Amino acid sequence: MTLHLPTSLSPTSSSSSPTSRSSAAPTRRSLLVGGAASLASLALVPAAAGRAAAAGAGPTASGAPVLVGRETSAAEQRTVTRRWAADTWRSLVAMTDEVTGLPADNITESLVAGDRSGYTSPTNIGGYLWSTVVARELGLITRAQASSRLVRTLRTVARLQHHRPSGMFYNWYDEASGDVLTTWPDSGDTVYPFLSSVDNGWLGAALLVVKGADRAAAPLAQRIFGRMRWDMFYDETGSPRPGGLIHGGFYDGATPPDFPGITGNHIRVGPDVTYTPNYYDTTVSETRITTYLGLIAGQIPPKNYYALWRTFPQSCDWSWPEMEPVGVMRTYFGQEVFEGAHTYRGLHVVPGWGGSMFEELMPDVFVPEETWAPRSWGRNHPLHVRAQREHGLIEAGYGYWGFSPSSNPAGGYREYGVDALGLNPDGYFSDQEKTNYDPGYGDCRAATNPNPTFGDGVVTPHAAFLAMMHEPQQAFTNLRGIQRELGAYGRGGFFDAVAVRSGQVARRYLSLDQAMVMGAVGNVLCRDVVRRAFSTKAVERALRPVIGIETFGAGRA
Repeated sequence: MTLHLPTSLSPTSSSSSPTSRSSAAPTRRSLLVGGAASLASLALVPAAAGRAAAAGAGPTASGAPVLVGRETSAAEQRTVTRRWAADTWRSLVAMTDEVTGLPADNITESLVAGDRSGYTSPTNIGGYLWSTVVARELGLITRAQASSRLVRTLRTVARLQHHRPSGMFYNWYDEASGDVLTTWPDSGDTVYPFLSSVDNGWLGAALLVVKGADRAAAPLAQRIFGRMRWDMFYDETGSPRPGGLIHGGFYDGATPPDFPGITGNHIRVGPDVTYTPNYYDTTVSETRITTYLGLIAGQIPPKNYYALWRTFPQSCDWSWPEMEPVGVMRTYFGQEVFEGAHTYRGLHVVPGWGGSMFEELMPDVFVPEETWAPRSWGRNHPLHVRAQREHGLIEAGYGYWGFSPSSNPAGGYREYGVDALGLNPDGYFSDQEKTNYDPGYGDCRAATNPNPTFGDGVVTPHAAFLAMMHEPQQAFTNLRGIQRELGAYGRGGFFDAVAVRSGQVARRYLSLDQAMVMGAVGNVLCRDVVRRAFSTKAVERALRPVIGIETFGAGRA
């Protein structure tokens, strides 16, 4: 049986499910110590029951207050949301080196250049690029200023040291110099330069956004994207799933001591490298962006998309996830797929690895998945958002919702999610106490905690902004409550996370999370600007025939 580790391979991709034969590569956590109209009928009562604009009144099913307030007009929502985006953009500008155009990974609430993290990643760089396009569309900067920023950053990216045979970039660079990191800025510990499939994926996605959105920067973006070989990560024959899987990444030089890697070279260009023994193997994951890019480039076949698990099999041999799935078998592109789903509060939802908003919705910022795949993502996205909302407001009684990996208000970094929406047996929990939901697995495994009592819930604003693409009114109301009642807001926009009962706030800004805010707002306020730039006719021809034929097991229970 394949072991699924709860550790992500990618420092910036905190919700992946790598299939593993051994331990994983470095993680971001070690560095950060210090609706959809089609389902409107499924919404959790009219928005008034869950509004969070003013002080709380009225109990939830668990006895905690549901925040209520006056109706907010569409014009006021737009004005306030644009103001939030302007402050978010301020934090991204503060993180970005004025010479290289590279953004730092994070910055404190001071927004002072000296408080930048001292390192960046391909994901951080990509996030700054698409955020710049959104800032232009919102009128926060001029078209000329946007082009200048994009060209400056891309000129630096073009000269960064990288793996030349594949065109892929290392995971950590000094944002001030562009040098590959070989020691961590604070501790001085050794860094073994690593090339992550999903982190390169987010840079690749951003390059396509720039190519489609800015004429001045488009040639540079195309040149960098054109040299990237996504099949460098794709193992067609050696992975444990028929159809082939994508490695977490590879080292092209020294590896950490005792690293149990796999030696090889999938593109057969250049010397062999040392691949991670871990593969990404779940479809509800931010890592599907790498599969999408491989499909767009014609370098990864459709069968990889259908090699990914929707849920694990319905069998006592696989009884270690949160619950027993329900579903049927279907076949696509010659691949047999178990279209499984978890059952939660009267819904069937296809789970991710940890049950976080990031896993479910970050690729949806770029690809109009609910339109191109109406019977799969078109069902699952609004159901996942609804499930997160019901968890926060009703099941856990936090009064707020939106759960995704983020800074821990108590210090460091942690994965947060809705346990019932994840396959990870150890869970991405929604509270500081790590309250585990376990309804058992049919007749195979008895329940240990089917009706948990939750503690100090941690909500992260970027999750609610992602949800705004599907439930704009409910997400806005939730965010306004987080700002006004929980005080999780500063000059750079929403702080990264807040614990709702203790009131602890993670008072810093992470560039990836701020970039997710900008991407979602761009789609909501600017007529899907990020999706339109990314999802050209050529991209649609490559992706829609692959993802559009599937029927998930998502829907009413």
